[in-house]
Amino acid sequence: MAVNAKKIAVFVLVVFALYVIITDPAKAADYVQIGFEGISNAAKAIGDFMTWIADGAKN
Repeated sequence: MAVNAKKIAVFVLVVFALYVIITDPAKAADYVQIGFEGISNAAKAIGDFMTWIADGAKN
């Protein structure tokens, strides 16, 4: 039963993504840009943290 629920959830997400892309491509592009900005910010924060640790955890 859980596998079927997972398949249904993935199907619904794919259909929603296609709907947004087809009906409003500009908004879909905005969503992608927001997602990539979030990933970029997270990667930068991890890099800053690793640099801080490599420097001996000093301010």
